[in-house]
This record gives sequence, C-alpha cells and structure tokens, in this order.
Amino acid sequence: MSEHYSVLLNETTQALNPKNDGLYVDGTLGRAGHSKKLLSMFQRGHLYAFDKDLEAIEKCKEILKDEEKRISIFHNDFSEMKQVLMENGVTYVDGIMLDLGVSSPQFDKGDRGFSYRFDARLDMRMNQEESLDAYQVVNHYTYEDLVRILWMYGEESYAKNIARAIEKQRAIKPIETTFQLVDVIKSALPNKVLNKKGHPAKQTFQAIRIEVNHELDSLKKCLYDALSILNVNGRLAVITFHSLEDRIVKQIFKEVSSVQGIDPKLPLREVDIKKPSYELVTKKPVVASQEENDENHRSHSAKLRVIERVGIEDESKKD
Repeated sequence: MSEHYSVLLNETTQALNPKNDGLYVDGTLGRAGHSKKLLSMFQRGHLYAFDKDLEAIEKCKEILKDEEKRISIFHNDFSEMKQVLMENGVTYVDGIMLDLGVSSPQFDKGDRGFSYRFDARLDMRMNQEESLDAYQVVNHYTYEDLVRILWMYGEESYAKNIARAIEKQRAIKPIETTFQLVDVIKSALPNKVLNKKGHPAKQTFQAIRIEVNHELDSLKKCLYDALSILNVNGRLAVITFHSLEDRIVKQIFKEVSSVQGIDPKLPLREVDIKKPSYELVTKKPVVASQEENDENHRSHSAKLRVIERVGIEDESKKD
C-alpha cells in the first residue's frame, strides 16, 4: 500500500488564511494530512472534521491523538456538515476545506472494491454502513439507468455498449468482482479504445462509484451549506479531481460571486448596485507544482478553487 499523499497541502491550508482563534472545518478528513497541517497553523481555535469512512476516522483518531482537545471528528457525510455543526452549537466558521473524490487508502486497499487494479467484491462504498453498493448497481439497475450513470457520471462514449454487455452477462450469472466487471467492460469496447493509453474501465468505475456514494448531489448541497456558514472574511477551499466535480464548484462559485439580474442598459450608480456576498480568491484553479506531480501521480488532475465571503445579506448577523 502506498503512503498517503495530501494533494496541494500547503496551497490549500494557506488559502484559508487561518487565524489563531478561528473555527475551521475539514469536510473530508481522509488520512488527516490537511487537518494536521491546518492545526499546526493556529493555536487557540478549533477544527471540526467529517468523514463517512469509519476506517478513516479510526486511523485519524490515532494520527491526531495529540490534538484531541482542538479537534472534533464526526462520522458524517459533508452534506450533513451544517446540521451537525448547528447541533453542536456552531453557527458560523472561519474556513472550510474539501478534498473531493476517493482517498489513496481507499483506492489502494483492494478489498474496498474501488479499484480495477485489484480483484475484490464489487463494493465502492465510502460509508460501509450504507446499503447501496456497486454490486447492486451493476446487477440490478436497468439498462436505461446504467446508460444514464455511465454517460452522466463517467462521460463514457460507449455507455450503451457497456450497459448492454453488463445486462447480457448478468443474465447468465451475477457480476460479483471488480475483475469480472473489467472483463465485461473490455468485451464491449472496440480495439481502438482498448489500445489507448489509460485503463479502459476507468470511466465506468468512476460512474458507478459516484452513483453508489451520491457524490455530486452531496457536493452541491455541501457547497451551498458551506458558503452559508462562512463568517465574513471566511474562505472555502475545494480540491477536485475530475471535470464533473470541478464544473459544479466553478458554476456555484461563479453564481454566488456575480451580480444577479442587472440590466446593463439601466443607468444605475455604482452605489446602487447590489454587491455579491462572495468573491473569488482564485480566478483560475491552482494546480500542483511539477515537483508535486513528480512525487505523486494523483496530483496531476487536482484543481484547487477558493472563494471568500466578503459581505452578508442578513444585516442582523454580526460581522
């Protein structure tokens, strides 16, 4: 198993511009790389960390045992962040960071069923207490639903071919393991695709994983909730690893940092134009340095976007 590597570690933690007595959130604790670094950057504040993977939480409790007074860890999806914080008396925070996708340990531990590099039962659940897993998606989803998720979540050009091959194979016997699924996928693809660089099952595995974990719906809810609980001058930093995630982050950040519904033909004074409550810190996404890319191949696709709350609509809330 490879050592866990925290992608864009310094860039992400520094982007939050932490203050000594601030309240911060790590919505994707993982193996605590970003959390540990952030904790080293302030003395009197507190960090609230979330992860839906119990294995990750147990590992992190050991990693962060010396910081247990300054960190609270919750076994929850980041889409539940706002509710959990409110239940614990926290209404607003000074910074939030999200490192999306699957962590290295989840990929590298073969029996979790995330990777096409290891033969294991089809699983892919980040939260192993959830009922829906990859086995059910592959063996029980209709042809139409398989096509939908392969196209929407995997951007797979051969979604229909793969869905038909899955349907044909599972009629003979269930597809139970990752390697069995890889074989079915390969059988559905033309040689020109099979001979391309990169694994032919990558997009299908991504699509199934996103479906199993409701990743994109959770992300949208999390982003809106995270933005709503930022203090003025608080920042949200998000690392994405594929175009679907990045597109959602980019669109929501643009939406909240833009002036809505202004007719350019109207002769409005600047003082009369309503200012957005958020401002982009990164006009373009931050990417990993060449040095980091050389050390960790998973950094190649990483993009960091950061936004700051600069105002607030509800004047009753203190800045």
